[in-house]
Amino acid sequence: MKQLSTFDLMRVWAAVTGLLLVAGFFAAPFLGIVSSPLLPLLVAAIGGFELFLFSQDMWLKRRRTRG
Repeated sequence: MKQLSTFDLMRVWAAVTGLLLVAGFFAAPFLGIVSSPLLPLLVAAIGGFELFLFSQDMWLKRRRTRG
């Protein structure tokens, strides 16, 4: 099994945290809990971080194959 670098582990934890926050956001109304207005901002920030890193990975892979 490949050993993950510290940066890769940070990405895994960011993804897990984002998924848990999204699950909490959508579960709150069903449980009768008022969610914090900060929660969507946290989800968007983590999602943006992951989207940026994904697009950077795609760009670097494309660059390696072309030159």
